[in-house]
Amino acid sequence: MEILRKHISDQSVDLIYLDPPFNSQKAYNVIFPDKTSRMSSAQIQAFEDTWSWTDDTQKAFDEIMYDRETPAQLKDMMKAFRSFMGENQLMAYLTMMAIRLVELKRVLKETGSLYLHCDPIASHYLKILLDQIFGLENYRNEIVWHYKTGGASKRHLAKKHDIILFYTKTDDYHFDPFASPDVRTEKAIARAQTPKGARISAYDIHKIPMDVWQIQALNPMEKERIGYPTQKPAKLLSRIIKLSCPKNGTVLDPFVGCGTAVAAAEKLGREWIGIDITHLAITLIKKRLIDHFPDVKYEVIGEPKSVEDARELFQKSAFQFESWAVSLLGGQPFKSKGGGDSGIDGLLYFKDYQGQFHKIIIEVKGGGYQPNDVRAIGRVLERENAPLGVLIALNPPTPGMRTEAALMGRWKMPGSEKKYPVLQILTIEDMFNGKKPELPDTSETLKKASREIRETEKHPKLL
Repeated sequence: MEILRKHISDQSVDLIYLDPPFNSQKAYNVIFPDKTSRMSSAQIQAFEDTWSWTDDTQKAFDEIMYDRETPAQLKDMMKAFRSFMGENQLMAYLTMMAIRLVELKRVLKETGSLYLHCDPIASHYLKILLDQIFGLENYRNEIVWHYKTGGASKRHLAKKHDIILFYTKTDDYHFDPFASPDVRTEKAIARAQTPKGARISAYDIHKIPMDVWQIQALNPMEKERIGYPTQKPAKLLSRIIKLSCPKNGTVLDPFVGCGTAVAAAEKLGREWIGIDITHLAITLIKKRLIDHFPDVKYEVIGEPKSVEDARELFQKSAFQFESWAVSLLGGQPFKSKGGGDSGIDGLLYFKDYQGQFHKIIIEVKGGGYQPNDVRAIGRVLERENAPLGVLIALNPPTPGMRTEAALMGRWKMPGSEKKYPVLQILTIEDMFNGKKPELPDTSETLKKASREIRETEKHPKLL
């Protein structure tokens, strides 16, 4: 909401795709494999899809009810919802979604479209909200995304689809069904070509897509997958963008997650805006974009740009500060399965000259710390069989702390004569000034996305 209101102007976006939390009452974790072949407990919560009625929810509900810009029919609907639901989890979720959908309509161009991705648990409630915000007359489709991955149950039919609700802002909207057509089967072409006059040409292998899309979801071993729990296939996002965003248009994903929408928009030559609340998501997106398109240019708004910004982030959320600090080294955030303090805030991996993977432990300190904290990191390195460690600190270390780190000595890389400090201390100010720790190549820590070629970079074929 803050980003939408501060940074995105009225009627500036051609296409909005949003894949918000579904109110599934689950916590979604990113699980990172341990490359050293030891049992891994490396996981971190990407987001928690659990809602409850809080003071913030009440403030959002009051804003909906008293804001003059809120459609009268939406106010009536929200009052009706609350009268029979009360202040339960679902009502909190719908309140959160309603105030954001009103804001999203504001930034959408008159010719723009919105695709809301949800599952069947909440789709009927969200459709009612969209009817009141965008108008019944601007409802276009309920798209069924059908896939075949996942399990089955003996207590109900296998759940193999999501819902995507397609609305426009007005009746004058951009839509190009031939930009992303379905492909006819050979049997369909043969049936259509009757002896008395073919209804389609033998060369007409495409047809306008229907409202049921059979696009395979990503399985755990998919090359495209980068580890985010709710990652959607690029093919799905590419179809939506081709259908409803003009070639010079702008795509907005306000729940951008691991960045599939912005990566697809970049590949198709569209401008794009992505919003997410976690530094984990932003880190994954930045790496994904660089892996896909090494020359990509973008601006990140909201990350700390100074020590003062970093201190402010720490005051808001120590967890987000730790995640952001780990990202400065290109590391993966870490949280033990038990949720306790394991002495590890992040991990880096490297391979020695004999082909064996090793860990580098990252510890982050946002507040005060002492020489004993430095010695404690040494014990963590020993426990984890990790040869190297890095301490990232918001506040400068004392000479005694630097002495404790230096006393841990240097570690010799197997298969070479190279030696590295066992523990290094860097401040946030050091890192803003361009200082980097002395480490082996850790580029394999996060999964590398494949190189992509933009549509505008492809050479036309001479037929």
